[in-house]
Amino acid sequence: MEFVIITGMSGAGKTSALHVLEDIGYYCVDNIPASLLPMLYTLCSKSGDENMKRVAVVVDVRGTENYKNMNVAIEQFKSAHKDVKILFFDAKPDVIIIRYKETRRKHPLADRLKSGSVAEAVDFEKALLVSCKRLADYTIDTTYMSNKQLRERVMNLFMEDTSQALTLTFMSFGFKYGIPLEADMIIDVRCLPNPFYIPALKPLTGLDQEVRDYVLGSSETQEFVLRTLNLLDYAVPLYLKEGKSELVVGVGCTGGKHRSVTVARELNQHFQKLDYKCVIQHRDVWK
Repeated sequence: MEFVIITGMSGAGKTSALHVLEDIGYYCVDNIPASLLPMLYTLCSKSGDENMKRVAVVVDVRGTENYKNMNVAIEQFKSAHKDVKILFFDAKPDVIIIRYKETRRKHPLADRLKSGSVAEAVDFEKALLVSCKRLADYTIDTTYMSNKQLRERVMNLFMEDTSQALTLTFMSFGFKYGIPLEADMIIDVRCLPNPFYIPALKPLTGLDQEVRDYVLGSSETQEFVLRTLNLLDYAVPLYLKEGKSELVVGVGCTGGKHRSVTVARELNQHFQKLDYKCVIQHRDVWK
């Protein structure tokens, strides 16, 4: 059985992720108290309905007023079942505040605080979820993500064969838009030859062959990619040995359009050939 607990910051995308998992065949439950997780797990595991063998639930601050017990219940439940994974959603506080203002919805913790402000509720929730975030098998930061990118990320994580223990996610990005907070490793490729200064290549991206040929055509890039792959070839099995479920490798250049996209594709292709479960995402390529 597959059992996915979706949790994290309110306004960071948990409900959207649940809808994606429902679309790809998971039996989904929103806003279930953590104390009921063992009961639901037992019911689903004993059910003869194959549709209940892939389960996704959202557990967050809406379902309880005893937040400490919520974190403890999730930790105990996860330690008792090897087939339980935790998907944690996060985003920068200022972005979450803007989202609440745009939707004119009330933060679930606002009424429980004296000021009732969204900013205070967001800070309070972030502190509450520190221990829960440490338990996560997958962490997705949606600060700079569109709904389409969120959907693609979740589908890539859970549509493929989940028997593979480690998912390698290669994410190209632009430093000027901020470092992806969910990245476990950051590879800075701003030292490589930049197609931005070639008039014919400037409007293109690393998804175009002309840019790819230019970036990979330099001896500097070839040596850089080789040394990066040597590092990853050594490190990835160590992460796997430590039981990590997802390793997010951020590859950044200035704008996230040319060099980072090209190098991220090279790294992804290398590990695909080694039969790793790989996901590639170009966060800023169309900005």
